[in-house]
Amino acid sequence: MSYEIIPGDPASPVILHVPHASRELIDSGLLLGPAEIAEELDHLTDAHTDVIASRAADEAARRPWTLVNRLSRLVVDPERFPGDEEEMLASGMGPVYTHGHAGRRLRDDDPVRDAALLKSHFLPYAEAMTTLVSRRMTATGRAVIIDVHSYATEPLPYELHGDGPRPPVCLGADEVHTPDWLRDAAAAVFPETGVNSPFAGCYVPLDYWGRDRAVSALMIEIRRDQYMREPGGDPGPGLDRLARSLAALVDAIP
Repeated sequence: MSYEIIPGDPASPVILHVPHASRELIDSGLLLGPAEIAEELDHLTDAHTDVIASRAADEAARRPWTLVNRLSRLVVDPERFPGDEEEMLASGMGPVYTHGHAGRRLRDDDPVRDAALLKSHFLPYAEAMTTLVSRRMTATGRAVIIDVHSYATEPLPYELHGDGPRPPVCLGADEVHTPDWLRDAAAAVFPETGVNSPFAGCYVPLDYWGRDRAVSALMIEIRRDQYMREPGGDPGPGLDRLARSLAALVDAIP
């Protein structure tokens, strides 16, 4: 299974989503040697965000549900759009990356291989998240997705919008799915936040995206110097502080 769902309180509408924390790889057509792969993983993995989410879930008064991707985004990135509307295709980083963090070629172009990876990993992951949201909606009348990410302190070459502010915590918001109260609650528990820079928007399953305001969502992008040694190093004392802030955000959701 390329993902894990960790159950929460039956009465909780909250889903912590952790898509980019894993370094686990499978055979997926990567051309690089071990040292080059390690370099890509160091720069592109949202290291330790699974630990932040797990500790926050443990500390929250009402445990949220959690979905964690157990494969690296170098296999398939579950948060990309599957069609031509995905803007990261311009960097060679659609659902199946052909290029890495600095434009290095990762894979040959192969639509057949890409279709097989989407079928075996991207689509089952999307279905699992859609089902989890649906079940929270059935149980509580709504779903609140908190997307947990991190980003490099200095802009990486692949970033399409890397010239804007890089606050300690970037809040990714969507016009339809991010209500003011949710964004304000996050700003109250995380110090020094900004909105939609350097990364914008948040993840909502396509069955609900732009259609159902009962699905709320917010992306939490943590600048890596706040909690770890870059790139790809060990966590520091800031991790516990950020986990407590995330737990406080979960507790602020009614």
